Amino acid sequence: MSYTSCLYHIVIRTKRSEPTITAAYEREVYAYIFTLIKSYDCIVYRINGMPDHIHILINLHPTRALSDLMRELKVSTSKMMKADRNKFPMFDGWEGEYYASTIGKERLEEVRQYIIGQKEHHKKINTHDELLALCKEHGIEVNEKYL
Repeated sequence: MSYTSCLYHIVIRTKRSEPTITAAYEREVYAYIFTLIKSYDCIVYRINGMPDHIHILINLHPTRALSDLMRELKVSTSKMMKADRNKFPMFDGWEGEYYASTIGKERLEEVRQYIIGQKEHHKKINTHDELLALCKEHGIEVNEKYL
């Protein structure tokens, strides 16, 4: 048996960061994502977001590749949301790129609380600046053309 800790803080954005996930149906999207991630044998610690992006905190199962999970998550949720135009009339898909960084177990609760507080957090900072700050904090080079 392998003993691993693969904690990831992930952010996915809607195409062009359009605010297409309404408060009325965001929980439905989060529940769908939760179920999909669980089917990959991962532990989900928190999902929350804003109309233009979603934060996900997981422990990735050691037999799974992050890129495979993200591809399936985006394709599957896109199909689900596009199939219900009454709930998601403006949803046009996800941006091709995503943010993902590993975190240590000692930061798990801090990042979980950060994700819980998204609505309050975004009263002070927009999505673009938040992603820039996260990338800078984790030493990730950013091509602003894609942000």
